[in-house]
Amino acid sequence: MSGPAPSVAAVRVAVRRALAGVAAGDLVLVACSGGADSLALAAATAFVAPRLGLRAGGVTVDHGLQPGSADQAAEVVRVLCGLGLDPVDSVAVAVGTAGGPEGAARAARYAALDRVAGERGAAAVLLGHTRDDQAETVLLRLARGSGARSLAGMAPGSGRYLRPLLDLDRATVHAAAADMGLRPWQDPHNTDPAYARSRVRNAALPALEDALGPGIAAALARTAALLRDDADALDGWANRAAAEAGRGPGELDAVVLAGLPRAVRTRVLRRTALAVGCPAGALTAGHVAELDRLVTDWRGQAHVDLPGGRRGRRVGARIVLGQ
Repeated sequence: MSGPAPSVAAVRVAVRRALAGVAAGDLVLVACSGGADSLALAAATAFVAPRLGLRAGGVTVDHGLQPGSADQAAEVVRVLCGLGLDPVDSVAVAVGTAGGPEGAARAARYAALDRVAGERGAAAVLLGHTRDDQAETVLLRLARGSGARSLAGMAPGSGRYLRPLLDLDRATVHAAAADMGLRPWQDPHNTDPAYARSRVRNAALPALEDALGPGIAAALARTAALLRDDADALDGWANRAAAEAGRGPGELDAVVLAGLPRAVRTRVLRRTALAVGCPAGALTAGHVAELDRLVTDWRGQAHVDLPGGRRGRRVGARIVLGQ
């Protein structure tokens, strides 16, 4: 008797590895849009989870951004139930405007997933991001001039969220969906040039492949993994440095800071600024660079204005951040 198609086996193995740390009897939820990636993930989870002693359910989020979205969500529920997932939830959300259309939809989606996971007592929520999604994320963040942590892309695991397919390319996952007889929904946003990710997917990455040869997506994903290791190490160093330099809430020892590498020092300054109330989305590398000048290029300059009505200033051998 022959086994599953190689693509199906690859997806199932990826799910099994991702769920290895989940305790028997726990509930895991698959976030499913109805696209090929999340459908393949849902079907593989429905197969793997019971064999690991886990309960598997699903959740789909209706963003209400397209005509017929409620009908599409109902169809996803029907398919997930047909795969044997239980419970299955559909959540309608109102998408705001903060962070642009893609950012606002993402924020609404994760808020809904968090709520359902909490209500259901789920140990994990599985997301269908692939290696190609990782490459797109890295390119989008590179265009914004991001640092190592941001360029590290999406983590395989972050809190309750797991991304089992992050090491698999999109073609393999789509082949698995087809080999399992699934009929994915084609999201028109994936080809709409109004969306930055769509432009990266359909124009930027193919152009890079044409100019530099095949394997760009895999190389970008590999770079993200390497940067994640570096960022983890630097963040750990920054944790220790912050404890050594701390002189009270919002206060740091400038002499201790001056002895640190810039990559560590700026991390300490950034997290201290966030701790005193600077909004994360508004605190830029430019703000942190000006704080760093208070340490490394102190010439009696006045305070540094920070987002959220906060300020940074130097008082003797201390850096003081607050209102």
